[in-house]
Amino acid sequence: MTADNPTNPLGGLLDDDNFPAYTMGRAAEMLGTTQGFLRAIGEARLITPLRSAGGHRRYSRYQLRIAARARELVDQGTPIEAACRIVILEDQLEEAQRLNAEHRRAAGSADSGAAA
Repeated sequence: MTADNPTNPLGGLLDDDNFPAYTMGRAAEMLGTTQGFLRAIGEARLITPLRSAGGHRRYSRYQLRIAARARELVDQGTPIEAACRIVILEDQLEEAQRLNAEHRRAAGSADSGAAA
């Protein structure tokens, strides 16, 4: 079944990194951590899971990658609050570098268009 298949009720959502597809229990299992850890990084505002109609937390693949990085830092002895701050700063840096690369590409294509 493809994402374009109209009989697929989720469409291409499962291919979307931001689709909240995982329950708290499944997310904790996938990360090899506890549900308490996921609650703690939520309280530290590292990730904010979507809530289902019943109030249950749901996590996206993107959020699981962020949580995995925080867990890695905590496992190395970093306090959870500091780990969350580090991950936030790493994410901001990555986004800034991506934007800089886009601007460089745009400036490069504008320069080559002006030279022609």
